[in-house]
Amino acid sequence: MNIILIGDSGHARVIADNITSSGSRVVARLDDKYTEPFKEDGSWMGPVSEVYSLIEKEGAKVVIAIGSNSVRKKIVERLALDVEQYATVIHKDAIVSPSAVIGKGTVVMPGVIVNAAALIGSHVILNTRLVIEHDCVVGDYAHVSPGAMITGGVKIGEGVHIGAGTTVIPLKEIGRWSVVGAGAVVIDDIEEHSTAVGIPAKVIKTASASAKAVQ
Repeated sequence: MNIILIGDSGHARVIADNITSSGSRVVARLDDKYTEPFKEDGSWMGPVSEVYSLIEKEGAKVVIAIGSNSVRKKIVERLALDVEQYATVIHKDAIVSPSAVIGKGTVVMPGVIVNAAALIGSHVILNTRLVIEHDCVVGDYAHVSPGAMITGGVKIGEGVHIGAGTTVIPLKEIGRWSVVGAGAVVIDDIEEHSTAVGIPAKVIKTASASAKAVQ
């Protein structure tokens, strides 16, 4: 499969490695830091607006290779591509249950385990060596960081960021666009637009009404 990456940062380079290790090919890396299209090491570079012509020219699908959850969402809305024009990237060393569902535009890094009946949304980042247990739901645009342990039946809302090494005990719910700090242990539900840290995780901040309206 030919893939166009939107983004040209360190995170994009990690995703590019995932793609090539799985036998696909990165044909373009697009970022608005570039003003004109050009070729480098066999791949197209250029502004994001080049994506439409390159989809046709290269017969390619797209991955938003940007770490920020809110920026990924804004770019998806800006591009207004059909859902089938996005690729799902699953590293060859990830383990995904046949009964799990992985959405379009989602990237699954090496060492990830996604167990039975888990439902992973679109444009999600499942980072290195984490576990998503059975019957979990992970919303669109979420990012679960390396080494996290998401136990059975957990619900993670849209745009949530789960920090590295976090544990969430079974059946808990983390509301949309919340942030859970690295190493936290979540034993209670977390309301949307909250920031929670610690063992056990405690909410230390809730977004203002105006900030919530943006997302």
